[in-house]
Amino acid sequence: MHDANIPATLLNSQADLQALVAGLAEAQVVALDTEFVRESTYYAQLCLLQVATSGHIACVDPLAGIELEEFWQVVLRASPLTLMHAGRQDLELIWQHTGRLPEVLFDTQVAAALLGHPAQIGYAGLVQRLLGITLDKSHARTDWSRRPLPQNKLDYAADDVRYLLEVHERLDAELRTRGRHAWAQEDCATLLDPALYENPPDAAWHRVKGLRRLQGRARAAARALAAWRETTAEWLDRPRRWVMTDEQLLALAAALPADTQAMGEVAGLPAGLVRRRGEELLAVLAQVPDAVADETDPLPLSDEEKSRLARLSTLTRQVADELGIETEVLATRAELTAAARGGREGRVFTGWRGEVLGARLLEALA
Repeated sequence: MHDANIPATLLNSQADLQALVAGLAEAQVVALDTEFVRESTYYAQLCLLQVATSGHIACVDPLAGIELEEFWQVVLRASPLTLMHAGRQDLELIWQHTGRLPEVLFDTQVAAALLGHPAQIGYAGLVQRLLGITLDKSHARTDWSRRPLPQNKLDYAADDVRYLLEVHERLDAELRTRGRHAWAQEDCATLLDPALYENPPDAAWHRVKGLRRLQGRARAAARALAAWRETTAEWLDRPRRWVMTDEQLLALAAALPADTQAMGEVAGLPAGLVRRRGEELLAVLAQVPDAVADETDPLPLSDEEKSRLARLSTLTRQVADELGIETEVLATRAELTAAARGGREGRVFTGWRGEVLGARLLEALA
């Protein structure tokens, strides 16, 4: 059972960390959360690590200059089980800092969704539902890089792992009772794909809001500029928007200036950016081909495909209702659209979803 009276302690020496690691090595389950800031950097700056085992809670201070390698070696191996809630951002940070991910993960948000809770339920909401405990969220916007950390903020941070073990126990027991434990294992395992946490420059255009407004060579230019921005932001360790905002990127791509004078006349483009990076940007634009094969917009659905999608959507809602889970947990609209177009490689045709839904979708398509 949870113990709200376990004090949160801040570990900021190597000796303290070594004592913690020794205890973690004997644990069966370790709850983990992180606090970070990234307002002025490309990479998230790890500011606090919250860790809980049965009867013990600790907050590790990475800013105290302690070496964390031994900690990660223990926490990321198959035993103890790594426990998180909505861990995708935390996993991205861990991957960027260590080049590793946990060998086994239990994400309580993922598990809860398979038991009928809202698909994106927050940690506080899940604690309230399962344990009847209301968590203080008044420090949600804390700057975790500031030191010293007052005790009330330390306690707030510790609460993010304080109840996670009991939440896990309850979810795990219900999953096993309802025959869905393997579902949770499968879905949690998908979060351990390193490709989720890498940002290849060639794919950076997916993040540019409004790119689909452009056509032809202008759209190709926007994709090239997005790749340049990604590489530059990473190299400078500065947020993408500090290098160039989406609006500036799209304006530059639409204008396709031939020289820095023309670039300086692009609306909204800062003079400092033109001065510092103008020649570099012109070189990027010069590599954009005149003839562009644009594959970024799928063709509109045909009437037959629309009819298929409607049948698949109705069937998916029906199966989701039978299972008592939200439809999006079972299949997204994009996945069903791909199936309606003839795709048979998606998640809905494999694993537990293939068993409960995929075969029925194929029947409907036939």
